[in-house]
Amino acid sequence: MSKDVAELSLEDARAELAQLAAKLNRANDAYHTEDAPEISDAEYDSLKRRNAAIEAAFPELKRDDSPSDQIGAPVNEAFGKITHAVRMMSLSNAFNDQDVLDFDASIRRYLGLDDQSALAYTAEPKIDGLSLSIRYEGGKLIYAATRGDGSVGEDVTANARTIDDIPTELTDAPDVLEVRGEVYMAHEDFEALNARQVEKGAKTFANPRNAAAGSLRQLDPKITAERPLRYFAYAWGEVSEPLADTQTGALERLKSLGFSTNPVTRTCATPQDALDHYSEIEQRRATLGYDIDGVVYKVDDLALQARLGFRSTTPRWAIAHKFPAELAWTRLEAIDIQVGRTGALSPVARLQPVTVGGVVVSNATLHNQDYIEGRDNTGAAIREGKDIRVGDWVQVYRAGDVIPKVADVDLSKRPADAEPYQFPTHCPECGSEAIREPGDAIHRCTGGLICPAQAVEKLKHFVARGAFDIEGLGAKQVEMFYNDDQLPVREPSEIFTLAARDAQNLSKLANRDGWGTTSASNLFQAIEDRRTIGLAQLIFSLGIRHVGDTSAKLLARHFGTWEAFADAMDAAAAEPAMQSEGANKADLAASPAWQDLLGVDGVGAVMANSVVTTMAQDRERASIDRLISELTVEAEAAPTTDGSPVAGKTVVFTGTLERMTRAEAKARAEALGAKVSGSVSAKTDIVVAGPGAGSKAKKAQELGIEMMDEDSWLDLIGG
Repeated sequence: MSKDVAELSLEDARAELAQLAAKLNRANDAYHTEDAPEISDAEYDSLKRRNAAIEAAFPELKRDDSPSDQIGAPVNEAFGKITHAVRMMSLSNAFNDQDVLDFDASIRRYLGLDDQSALAYTAEPKIDGLSLSIRYEGGKLIYAATRGDGSVGEDVTANARTIDDIPTELTDAPDVLEVRGEVYMAHEDFEALNARQVEKGAKTFANPRNAAAGSLRQLDPKITAERPLRYFAYAWGEVSEPLADTQTGALERLKSLGFSTNPVTRTCATPQDALDHYSEIEQRRATLGYDIDGVVYKVDDLALQARLGFRSTTPRWAIAHKFPAELAWTRLEAIDIQVGRTGALSPVARLQPVTVGGVVVSNATLHNQDYIEGRDNTGAAIREGKDIRVGDWVQVYRAGDVIPKVADVDLSKRPADAEPYQFPTHCPECGSEAIREPGDAIHRCTGGLICPAQAVEKLKHFVARGAFDIEGLGAKQVEMFYNDDQLPVREPSEIFTLAARDAQNLSKLANRDGWGTTSASNLFQAIEDRRTIGLAQLIFSLGIRHVGDTSAKLLARHFGTWEAFADAMDAAAAEPAMQSEGANKADLAASPAWQDLLGVDGVGAVMANSVVTTMAQDRERASIDRLISELTVEAEAAPTTDGSPVAGKTVVFTGTLERMTRAEAKARAEALGAKVSGSVSAKTDIVVAGPGAGSKAKKAQELGIEMMDEDSWLDLIGG
């Protein structure tokens, strides 16, 4: 982090000024000469301010190549050079309202005016384009030049003649007239240009400013002629006779000569009027149809401009009030839902395009349902509780390369018919139910294997280690088959029909690039070898949320067979009361299927709800059933329990165990063929109660279930 300027030593200051000069010179070259900015406007402005602050504190260290004395960058040697008759200046910047008020105060001090004296300003949008000076003599266009370094610019006369907004002849104009303005590209033209670039396989442009600058500075005017460039006139250089007495009048004169001038320009009687117009322009920014990065204020009286004169690189009578570099207002045109590879439903704001921090923004993340409704994940209000609706004017922000987000909503501009957004309850990709689990901020599609947004990742999981583990069918092959039109694999069952379908195709897998007779044959055999699968592997392979390898084994051990597992899930799905967040103990007592599922030690409500919901989705279940029809599912192997006194019994441990850990007790019971449950029900056979046993022991007594202490249990199983 940079030291405060007051803490810098002489040597520190000298070294930092050298670094700043190098950085800013490089930034100027990238922006003005190469039309490829490497840093944001905000970072550039920050470096300039830092440089100015150090120079003010150490004036004796100001360098000969100080960025404070530079305008633009040297011309590209590929172009001819033109020396400006009147130097093209840059503008000093204001970054907040106080800076603007200070600007007004400094002018009044310089002119000897008190606070009550009239002092009008013009306020016009600051176009984000490329400065261009056009010289006319006797009404004819003589040459056009870029700003360059302010004194010498690049000769782009032939290119400028191709721009419709630039007249080649003037009537009733001063004999000598240098018109100055900005070459830019409208948003709709920029989008169309990039679309054509994509069609041609050519490089696209990052933003309209880069596109406009790159188009004007083409060595071949024919290329410029193909680009949709426009021009706003806003100033003048050398002129043989005055255009008017005021800035406002001069702009009207330029308009009468055939130039486009900005219709949003206003004459403001006070600094506050100018600030109000700034706010209005900022709000309208997205609807202007072209990029702006602030508002320029100029003293309206040209006689006062002449008295005020210039500093080394900027006029005293003008200032650019920059917009916050990472903020912009625009209209929210739609809210779309994108489904991620894990099934997460993510709302995305579709915005009227606006440039924020040098990037054209047309989308912004809306995170989740709570964010749209004006709450954070704790339920606390954000944006003062304002929700987000289609049609709203929203403030978007970005920092660095972060995805744009919505910072605020202007309720005063909300359409009368705007309605609260209703978050979808079903996946827009596959139509499956989209659920939001307790404690989770995200809605998730339960379609799993049949959801196009999730299918590839689910298939990759299906063939991975721990699941079907099919040799020769890895992530790369899964993607190939998923996108294949002749031999597609869009769901797991189609893996097991690959060989039969390949045999019916004229185009064989063995004849494709990267394949051969041996590799194709090996793949088909590897698939065939996996037609017989264990129940735990099968459950894990389905990629059900919250069900990992260990959980799959718990479920397989409890239910034993696929048929029993599927029937239990169907029974639970028929008791939907348990799937609600409000499910309570009374619901559980009345729902034996859920009671049994939640009784599996290690299976909680979240996992149980996920499994039941997945198996209850019609399309997902149909896909799973098609898979099962291709397989032989082996029952979960029960441990050898000959002579075991607890084989087949359901056991519940409650209270404190003193001679073994709970995990050890569970493992020994399962090794003897018992099922260990986490809850007491009518299906429970034995409750082992240690000190501190509470409600489970009480329920066991009520149900008449056999109870014993730890010593009795160990005696029963043989120590």
